[in-house]
Amino acid sequence: MAEDRSDSDTLLFLTDEQLRRAIEAMFFAYRGFTADPDRILAGMNYGRAHHRAIHFIQRTPGTTVNNLLAILGVTKQSLNRVLRTLVEDGLVDSRVGARDRRERNLYLTESGAILEAELSTAQRARMRAAFREAGPEAVAGFRQVLEHMMDPELRRLFAATREGER
Repeated sequence: MAEDRSDSDTLLFLTDEQLRRAIEAMFFAYRGFTADPDRILAGMNYGRAHHRAIHFIQRTPGTTVNNLLAILGVTKQSLNRVLRTLVEDGLVDSRVGARDRRERNLYLTESGAILEAELSTAQRARMRAAFREAGPEAVAGFRQVLEHMMDPELRRLFAATREGER
């Protein structure tokens, strides 16, 4: 068994410089990944927090504020500020919970769904082009690397969002 680990470690050994380059690649890729939505949101005085909230409300219609807090990992104050503007601007509908009246269930309005589609279409186009260029093996490897970078609790949240895939 130790022999298998040794072979595995040898195959996956990366120098500090190679790891630095990978980190830099992630920073630059993230910049590209967020560039199109940032341009769309800038004209509306929204930022990435608004985008993330809209994305996850679309993925799980009726999600609670507490669930969104867990997914986004932001403070309640920060999320409330974001949600307040989205509700006031008619992009998100906040409804009293059916089971627990203290809960708020969140839904995108028609306008919110249109904005979410515009934002995600831009990101899907960028990812589709990159995935096509890299090929299927690279895509599978990329996803595995991303999942293994997640803390266990975040991996569970990610898995829960996949259950809602269409």
